Amino acid sequence: MLSQPANAKAKTIRRTTLGAGLGWIAAWAWTIAAAVGGIWLLWTKGPWPLTNGWFALLSGLSACPATAWFFEKYAGVTISGYFRMAAAAFFFVAGKIALAVGS
Repeated sequence: MLSQPANAKAKTIRRTTLGAGLGWIAAWAWTIAAAVGGIWLLWTKGPWPLTNGWFALLSGLSACPATAWFFEKYAGVTISGYFRMAAAAFFFVAGKIALAVGS
């Protein structure tokens, strides 16, 4: 029989903490890149017609950990990291489709 090492639980905790930390860093990086890029696109291209700047801005805001904190604190709704990343990807793809259709 294979036995687990004595510190198997400690390894699991470290991996989970490492994964959460990397996810948090990735979420903030995407928030900064997409939100700032979206604001820049809105500034340079204008808000109308619907440009991909809106979609980039919404993608950045949906990935933001502060958005999840805001919803949890003020609305009592817990939003998982997977859902936030799926929403960010949805807005990113929607922006690409809007760009292709609008051209």
